[in-house]
Amino acid sequence: MLIQAAFAALRQVFSPALRAILWKSLALTIGLLVAIWFGLTRLIQVVQSSHHISADYPILDTLAFFLAGAGLFVALAYVMPAVSILVAGFFLDDAAEIVERTDFPEDPPGRAMPLGTSLIYAVRFAGLALLVNLAALLVFFVPVVGLVAFFGANAYLLSREYFEMAAARFRPLSEVGDLRRANAPTTLVAGCLLAGMMVVPVVNLLTPLFGIALMVHVHKGIARRLPVADARPRVERLP
Repeated sequence: MLIQAAFAALRQVFSPALRAILWKSLALTIGLLVAIWFGLTRLIQVVQSSHHISADYPILDTLAFFLAGAGLFVALAYVMPAVSILVAGFFLDDAAEIVERTDFPEDPPGRAMPLGTSLIYAVRFAGLALLVNLAALLVFFVPVVGLVAFFGANAYLLSREYFEMAAARFRPLSEVGDLRRANAPTTLVAGCLLAGMMVVPVVNLLTPLFGIALMVHVHKGIARRLPVADARPRVERLP
């Protein structure tokens, strides 16, 4: 099921129906990363000036400049999951509606969460993702442990966030978490796929849209295995 879902999601990302959302998603993702880049470079400049790094030792200055640049790339890699979640929350309903309509035309359509609720939900998870990744960054230089911490934490966080956002179009938020936990192996493997995308430059820019399309398919596959009463879409919303 997951292999088919992944190929279907990849096809959807580059489909004409999603092309406009793809460009908007890429623009917002790149814009946020650029803003973070400038913020981090400014912070490094402030730290360097406050510690009076001397120009009398050009070799040390060059080394510090190189490490600062490499450190920025590493920092952006650890910030990317939070950025991905924010962008996905912004475009979730528009993208999910297209995927549902084109790939599941016979199924009842989902119901969009209010934009404010969707963004609050995404911001909350983005904040959690940022904190978890900052914690993972602390063990970045520990062989194996750093990679396992980054991959494991993001596989869980991304699987949870993307699946719950897709499923919430059909079910009350109070039930979405239970459904995810009951199907943890499936959602976690999908999360591993998303976490793997995070470590590939350029490809990781596609994660928000790909993650939405992927989890729409994953939720549909899970729903079809449920008893009829549980599989029926319910569109109640929490106040």
